[in-house]
Amino acid sequence: MTSALRLPDRLSSRLPGRLGDKGDQAVVPMVRLSGVIAPQQGPVPRAMINAASTDKVLERAFETEKAVAVALLINSPGGSPTQSALVADRIRGLADEHELPVLAFCEDVAASGGYWLACAADEIYAHATSIVGSIGVISQGFGLEGLIQRWGIERRLHTAGASKSRLDPFLPEKEEDIVWLRGLQDELHGLFRDWVTERRGDKLAEDTELFTGEVWTGTRAVGLGLVDGLGTPRGVLTERFPGARLTPVEGRKPLLARLGLGQPAAGLFTGSGGGAAADVALGLAQAADIRASWARYGL
Repeated sequence: MTSALRLPDRLSSRLPGRLGDKGDQAVVPMVRLSGVIAPQQGPVPRAMINAASTDKVLERAFETEKAVAVALLINSPGGSPTQSALVADRIRGLADEHELPVLAFCEDVAASGGYWLACAADEIYAHATSIVGSIGVISQGFGLEGLIQRWGIERRLHTAGASKSRLDPFLPEKEEDIVWLRGLQDELHGLFRDWVTERRGDKLAEDTELFTGEVWTGTRAVGLGLVDGLGTPRGVLTERFPGARLTPVEGRKPLLARLGLGQPAAGLFTGSGGGAAADVALGLAQAADIRASWARYGL
């Protein structure tokens, strides 16, 4: 039989529900959540996680026929608190609706918002070398006022309201803005602590450094109660659900990506004149922020 004739069978076996039906065999759909958590795509081709990009793939996973559980493969240094919460809430809503247990598996890193996502699961597993934790809040950016001066660009900013230009990267930093930001961070940090405590409960160790933003290896995270055990998705899932078929469920890629072609870096070369230079600076700054998010964990 030629490979062309076998193609429909291979495609069918990868599809959830009736199209991929294999009798009475149980199924564990596996959803990969990999990348920085942000509300929109950035200027680099690395994957992003947000509510819009994960909604349909999560629906497909939880609606898979004969599913006995859903596995989340998490590899994220974190990002937007709001997007982390939206995705986690969607996971919990679907889990309750379909009455399916959720198991999360931390890969290289499940830190900050990545750990927020992991806590949406009923059980969390990690590799001994995984980086887990970072239960804290961070804000980062660049001061670009010197850059536009060097390029001879005149910034024209008009606001109605004293706080509208707060933390503008093209303006000098103000002490009152820093005080405001720290207050906001404390509030978000409290919500993060509440979420972890709600989801992990009495599994958490009484460690004073648990919510300081510190990170630990998977081995140490077990002792702290941040994860339930060490293991790989295949190892844990085949033991927990013997005979179940492990089925990756992926989102639909854009046409250019399916053809193996890239896309122009959004926001890097838009506008004209001085505006174009500002867009370039912002795009490069965003790319640097994304790279720094991974670099903090040696990735």
